[in-house]
Amino acid sequence: MARSRNRGSQEVNAGSMADIAFLLLIFFLVTTTIASDKGLLITLPPKPDPNEPPPDIKMNERNIFKILANTQDQLMVEDEPMEDISQLRPMVKEFVLNYGKDPKSSDSPKDAIISFKANRGTSYELFTKVLDELFAAYNEMYAQRAGVTVEQWRNIDRKDPVQKAWYDKARKDFPKNISIAQPSKGGN
Repeated sequence: MARSRNRGSQEVNAGSMADIAFLLLIFFLVTTTIASDKGLLITLPPKPDPNEPPPDIKMNERNIFKILANTQDQLMVEDEPMEDISQLRPMVKEFVLNYGKDPKSSDSPKDAIISFKANRGTSYELFTKVLDELFAAYNEMYAQRAGVTVEQWRNIDRKDPVQKAWYDKARKDFPKNISIAQPSKGGN
């Protein structure tokens, strides 16, 4: 009589494999960094009330510094073409800090408005470079008014009373009036 050897079927324990897969999944979820673009940190105006007519704002034309960017990424500053974007910062500072001396420039920093208009085809690179120059110009003016370096100005902790005083002193009656106009549909 032959002996039957009944060995059980060879199975792989799948329970522990599910645990390993789950642990690997958790490991990769915890260790992977997901890039999140923050975009441009710009405070937008409040949404207008549709039941009220838009306000009629009268501005002296000399208080508006115009910057236009077309679809070929060419800049027009005060109706003159500009090749080197680094020239923009000193021009903005001169315009804002005019205090009515030059009849072609702003009456005062409080009245000065920097108007930036880009066409829909303008590259994001040019758009952000122009905004960086505009913000840098204002940061330099604020730092000078506060009597600190630009680096100190950019690192001001507004929770600290002394640093908050610097910040308030520099910004008093000196708003950052940058208008980003609605883009044109196309063309130049």
